[in-house]
Amino acid sequence: MVEVRQLREFVVEVRRVNDRLMTIKLVVGECMLNVVSVYAPHASLDEEIKRRFWEGSDEIMRSIPPAERLFIGGDFNGHIGSSAGSYTEAHGGFGFGEQNGGGTSLLDFAKAFELLIANSSFLKREEHLVTFQSSVAKTHIDYLLLWRCDRRLCEDCKVISGEILAMQHRLLVMDIGIMIRRKKRSV
Repeated sequence: MVEVRQLREFVVEVRRVNDRLMTIKLVVGECMLNVVSVYAPHASLDEEIKRRFWEGSDEIMRSIPPAERLFIGGDFNGHIGSSAGSYTEAHGGFGFGEQNGGGTSLLDFAKAFELLIANSSFLKREEHLVTFQSSVAKTHIDYLLLWRCDRRLCEDCKVISGEILAMQHRLLVMDIGIMIRRKKRSV
């Protein structure tokens, strides 16, 4: 299996789009893998800041060929809610809480670019679902997305809490074992 420290050997491009968006392109075997890190604006921020964030996100998506693998992860500062509603192609049917405006923006984005919100695809206990917790609230605002057609690459996705993590956010991990095993077989 490929170790994290070995991944830097596969990096072919790092692009900082702005303060909230960054992409890393890796070549793993014959697979081109795009990893996008996001930090969406808080609900209380100016609408112009939110507009620029989603425009930057759209720009990134238009630059990635559909034949390349894609994983988007980060703090989207929105709630997609506990059920898919009219977003069954983007929302896996499992979530937490009530959908809000930021969550609707994320679901619209995912739907427009044929993405699946991976961590909404697995039934989990609350402690493996909540990604931000304070003394006042528990929320699910951090998400992992991939092309809908690559849904089979994600075998599991859950939150792992730990003391070393920043403030109240909890680590969200995705098991992408199928892709790694395929890579090893093809070498």
